[in-house]
Amino acid sequence: MAQIFGKSSNSFARATLVCGVLGFFGLWGVGYALYRSPYTTEVNVPLIQPVPFSHQHHVAGLGIDCRYCHTSVEKSSFAGLPPTETCMTCHSQIWKDAPLLAPVRESFATGQPIRWNRVNQTPDFVFFNHSIHVQKGIGCSSCHGPVDEMPITWKAKSLYMRWCLDCHSAPERNLRPQSQVFDMHWNAPPDQARRGKELAAAYHISTNRLQQLTDCSMCHR
Repeated sequence: MAQIFGKSSNSFARATLVCGVLGFFGLWGVGYALYRSPYTTEVNVPLIQPVPFSHQHHVAGLGIDCRYCHTSVEKSSFAGLPPTETCMTCHSQIWKDAPLLAPVRESFATGQPIRWNRVNQTPDFVFFNHSIHVQKGIGCSSCHGPVDEMPITWKAKSLYMRWCLDCHSAPERNLRPQSQVFDMHWNAPPDQARRGKELAAAYHISTNRLQQLTDCSMCHR
């Protein structure tokens, strides 16, 4: 009986199998790269705002403390955005006629708040409380990056669940003294492992992975 398939069919079948396997894993690789890319995470992508507010100028240049504008960061789940009156405290006297600040003056005159575009945002099913993190020694720059170096604010971390769990599983790596929470230039000292454990004990933070910090209900309520 004559052969239905020629000898080349074996090579074709092998090539098909190899290409299929490579294509499957390649597709997953592309998907993962896209998932981690700035296109999806928006990390390091400056966000256009109604007014090009520069943290670099106000924080690094003028030395304004984070809490001057974000007044509720130590006592509320929401860090807070400054009302236009806060801006006009200075800009009613400084650069008061600058075209760049026209939206600020209009907001102040009409009583309508400026509609800022949110840079850092968690999904609606995630509960996040700024105040507890600040009170327990997590600094601004740990999550928001070097904001004092940003002429236009961008997202510094992905805020993915894996990123949060990495810290919740070993919080001592990021803990700092209360006096340095708002220090944008803080770097972990060489003996951070020891100091972090001491701070965790002082702040009454459990370092046991099986306890509350990594429990689902901590963030999903």
